[in-house]
Amino acid sequence: MSQPSNGSAEHFDDPNTTTENVDTSDVQPTGDEQLTLRALVTTKEAGVIIGKAGKNVAELRDSTGVKAGVSKVIQGVHDRVLTVSGSLEGVAKAYSLIAQTLLDNPISPATPPTSPTSPSSNNNNGGVMATIRLLISHNLMGTVIGRQGAKIKHIQDTSGVRMVASKTLLPQSTERVVEVRGTVEGVHLAISEIGQCLIDDKERAYGTILYNPTKVDTVNQQQQQTSQQQSQSRRTSITRTGNGTDFSDYQQNSRRTSVSSQNFLNNPNVRTQHISIPSDMVGCIIGRGGSKITEIRRLSGSRISIAKVPHDESGERMFTIQGTPEANERALYLLYGQLENEKERRLRGAMQEDDILEEE
Repeated sequence: MSQPSNGSAEHFDDPNTTTENVDTSDVQPTGDEQLTLRALVTTKEAGVIIGKAGKNVAELRDSTGVKAGVSKVIQGVHDRVLTVSGSLEGVAKAYSLIAQTLLDNPISPATPPTSPTSPSSNNNNGGVMATIRLLISHNLMGTVIGRQGAKIKHIQDTSGVRMVASKTLLPQSTERVVEVRGTVEGVHLAISEIGQCLIDDKERAYGTILYNPTKVDTVNQQQQQTSQQQSQSRRTSITRTGNGTDFSDYQQNSRRTSVSSQNFLNNPNVRTQHISIPSDMVGCIIGRGGSKITEIRRLSGSRISIAKVPHDESGERMFTIQGTPEANERALYLLYGQLENEKERRLRGAMQEDDILEEE
């Protein structure tokens, strides 16, 4: 697994190593529930992980029993997505081997440990630190962090790693980055704990919109086109997400809108999902006179209700989404898109205030 890679593009695009060809259906259980865990890697890191002629990733699969692959190269995009699927222990071991490989084939100078207590006796790098950038569903962040940060503190204390969770969602997705930095053994222990959290609360991951690295210019253009099309009430196709789902404007006809509430809830395809939204963001989702939430309901086909008060000490309010899996996914996409737009608006406002203060 630690063989150096020549980093040539031909190995990045090996058809056996792209996530489009990762089939997790034939991974046989080994006493653990199956887990799929994704991470962001740079193009150079992807080359090291894959190895010359795919040697490293092939050894990884053989030694851990996981399915592993890296998304295709996109010109002008520096990040790619690593996907590992298998048993909990297999996935944790795979990521520790990936960390070892990155340390054995450094792209940049290795980082020394920040604490003498960091576990290092079981790896060959004398406690040198590796960094893994995991992709975690926003809905599962509470599970990983725990009440008042208790769970993430436990993971850090027992594994010796340093974990940092991003505060914002990745573009066009409902995923966030959790950076795990530590020794090879520490990475193994931490990802084993994180993976168990994800398995224990896997229902909350329903409807996750996977991050798909793409050119910023392309995303901005797609967002602008989508906004224009929606404002003109035309049928529109929204950006394809990382899990290969197209979102199309949901056109309700008179027959569908006349279906009773009872029939709606009795539909075996109807699913219910709960998401938490910060209280100070609820207004931007509802819109003036309820215009925005009405539009999201219409476009998605899902029923969306909003709790009147926060559900816990976090101050967040619960949104309940009911509809078919496809409708709920559209609703989530639109809800999180509205959140991102509001965050950008507030950021622009803050920057303008700073400019005014500087001029004064």
